[in-house]
Amino acid sequence: MNTQTRVFRLACAAIAAFALATPNASAADRDAAIRQPTVVVTALRRPQNADTALAAITVITRADLERSQAPDLISVLGQQAGIDVSRTGGPGQASTIFLRGANSNQTLILIDGVRVAATGSGLFDLAHLPPEQVERIEIVRGPRAALWGSDAIGGVIHIFTRKPDGPSARLTAGRYGRGEISSSMGWQGNDSGLAVTAGYRHFDGLSASNTDAFSFDPDADGLNNRNVSVRGHSGIGNQKLALTALVTNADVAFDQGASSVRNISSGLSLSGMLAGVWSHRLSLGIANEDLDTPAFGSVFDSRRQTADWVLTRDLAATGTLSVGVSSEHEQGRSLDFGALAFDRSRNTQAGFAAYGGTFGAHAFEAALRYDDNSQFGHESTASAAWAWQFAPRWRTRLSWGQGFRAPNFNELYSPGFGGLFAGNPALNPERSRTVEGAIDFTPDREQRLSLSVYRTRVGDLVAFDGVDFSAINIKQARLDGAELEYHAAYRAWQIDLNAGWQRAQDRSANSDLLRRAPRKLALQVSHVAGNGWLLGLDGTAVSSRADFGGDLGGYSRFDVRTAYPINAHWQIEARLENLLARDYALARGFNTPGRSLSASLVWNPQRRKNAF
Repeated sequence: MNTQTRVFRLACAAIAAFALATPNASAADRDAAIRQPTVVVTALRRPQNADTALAAITVITRADLERSQAPDLISVLGQQAGIDVSRTGGPGQASTIFLRGANSNQTLILIDGVRVAATGSGLFDLAHLPPEQVERIEIVRGPRAALWGSDAIGGVIHIFTRKPDGPSARLTAGRYGRGEISSSMGWQGNDSGLAVTAGYRHFDGLSASNTDAFSFDPDADGLNNRNVSVRGHSGIGNQKLALTALVTNADVAFDQGASSVRNISSGLSLSGMLAGVWSHRLSLGIANEDLDTPAFGSVFDSRRQTADWVLTRDLAATGTLSVGVSSEHEQGRSLDFGALAFDRSRNTQAGFAAYGGTFGAHAFEAALRYDDNSQFGHESTASAAWAWQFAPRWRTRLSWGQGFRAPNFNELYSPGFGGLFAGNPALNPERSRTVEGAIDFTPDREQRLSLSVYRTRVGDLVAFDGVDFSAINIKQARLDGAELEYHAAYRAWQIDLNAGWQRAQDRSANSDLLRRAPRKLALQVSHVAGNGWLLGLDGTAVSSRADFGGDLGGYSRFDVRTAYPINAHWQIEARLENLLARDYALARGFNTPGRSLSASLVWNPQRRKNAF
């Protein structure tokens, strides 16, 4: 047994031991802590109870984000089941996520229902979206192409922006020259409301790279981020008109220079009842990204417009039917040292139908979607799921689903760099099939335990390979894995534990896909005393995994956090990251922060005692 394996197992044992040291709650405590149903909207594009959903779903609430005090969403997502993260340096540096081993551009990212991935890279860097702008996150693991179309091979991450119902403010300072300020204001009437959240983040930063990198400059690579969101709604008869808008501007330094990226996403929707039997939602969305990297002479402008109309009808005893149509226009324009590299656009029209019903101890869901892409032609995808409540506390789930991803404009048309990494207009779309089995155990209303196993096969996977590293379709990738999740919430305690095992392989080359950890364990524990004093511990253990030029070593990391209410309106918070000062890497050749302390002063007149 090598040193890395021993470290990983010891860290796993320590984390698991801490998690299992759960205090026994009295019957009175359990009765007082009745958990309200969590409603999600992403898995079936309609509201449903997360506890009875047939998909693997994780929900991160505003309260969860406040408890974590995490500096960015990458830190939050890295603690969740089925997710690996990678980052080329400290805060604000380029970040990627891998959901169930799928590539980052094989996970659909939505903000308030709007697709936000850049048309060039197919990515949206969540490092530029501060947690202070987020109300909740729904993570659906497994293919959702039959409902959402392209990109949803690994799953969907749906982010909902803040909707405060009053004023609040936060001031944060910490190591590496960290300084943050944010403020929210909200007003809610009988059938209307308006909310605004704005913030500024600054990091002096740390050196993004080290001597293992292709290029190394031991300077501090910092970040400046400005962000604002607006959301409002108003009743119009039996309809509801809603508006959302989010703008982020980030200036990020790296060894070769700096880049500036601006993201704008906005949505307008009308929802309500039609003919007394159909509920509907008509929505329009815009997502723009402008990326300027002077050091590479690169400018990329991404434009995406979408329109969706989804109608849902309750079929009484037989279930619920949803139908929808959508239209999307994508445009990408790239400049290379002032010369036009490409200016391309394409359109997609789609329609789908989905059904879900419960029949005694059995539940069933099915969906079918047809996409017509002006560049790649038509694509049909389907999914089906079944669940059986075979005992009062036990349920088993089985599901199957297809997915696909249309290559992005960089993969198709990029001129590359020095004759390398060029696009290929002859690429085919990626296509996938996934099967999943799961068993859920709910011993009481405060605890949940789930075990899921899955296999995904991806054909025509796009990779930059060959002599000149140009884009090609490789034969097949296979993603196998298992996830174990445990959640407990008592009056004073909340515990979340998840463990993952996976094998993500390029079957054509018989090699591991990069930066996917075969084993991972994550723990979050929070305790709130009677006076509202919060204490928390976060732990992560990650095994070694493949990367460019060699393996990344396994590591374990612990963070501690606390929050204390000074009075009904004011609270102080502190978070100590990387408690044991572990030296580890999320990408070969790039640094991660060492032990770092941050402190916050929070003003929130709406905060209730024991709000955590």
